Amino acid sequence: MIDTLHTRASKRVAHVASAHSRMRRPLIAVAVVAALAATTAAGAVFAPAALGAIPSEQALEQAADATDDGKIALVNAESLNNVVAGVDFPMQTAQTQVDLNDLTADVKSLSRAAELSSEEVADLTAEVVLGTVIVQSKTADLQDALTAAKQAEAERIRIEAERIAAEKAAEEKRRAEAALAAANTPEGAKATARAMAAELYGWGEGQFSCLVKLWTKESGWNYKAYNSNGGATGIPQALPGSKMATAGADWRTNATTQIAWGLGYIDRAYGSPCSAWGHSQAVNWY
Repeated sequence: MIDTLHTRASKRVAHVASAHSRMRRPLIAVAVVAALAATTAAGAVFAPAALGAIPSEQALEQAADATDDGKIALVNAESLNNVVAGVDFPMQTAQTQVDLNDLTADVKSLSRAAELSSEEVADLTAEVVLGTVIVQSKTADLQDALTAAKQAEAERIRIEAERIAAEKAAEEKRRAEAALAAANTPEGAKATARAMAAELYGWGEGQFSCLVKLWTKESGWNYKAYNSNGGATGIPQALPGSKMATAGADWRTNATTQIAWGLGYIDRAYGSPCSAWGHSQAVNWY
């Protein structure tokens, strides 16, 4: 009987056993058994005189099955290779392609099994069976790596999107705070009051001039102004200050909210800022 320890198949067996020691080991072991069985199936006994014998029908059938399986493995691996070659993110693995050269050559040779001797058929069948297992195993490894890389890329994109959103929110908050700080200054409050008086009530510069005098007297246009004697609060000196909550919950900290309430109050109570200013001059309050 031929000593399989000196065949190409036996060398591939040793390679597979050392390179794939994890969960695919049972599969490879089955392939090894199948490969050795294919070697035997080419002829029950290989005497030196029979080395060039014609392969049996069983050996040819096994060769055909091995060829078909090898072709399928090659198609799957090549398809995955093409996918991986087209990705635009890191694969995080050194092996980014499945090597198809050996199995391709062996499948091509075994597809001409009818032209080969029984020994050649047996040897090539074993080679293709083992090569198919190797390619399938490496294909599975590469698919796992691709899946992990996709997940890592998706996570990177998510984190980057969150970072951008956080930076945008922080910038918007900074701008809002800067705008509020500017609007809360006496000059900022006057600019806001001028615009609101014109847009909401149609009061021109004459009325605005009266408003400036009125609220300069009352609070100096200071949104933090507070009269400890009576409790009048803010730019319009609302009494109590909580009245301004009808214009906004931020009435304590926002000059614009105080102005909105104050203009509404003047409109309801006096009809115009100049009328309110005249009343203030007469009785020292409005």
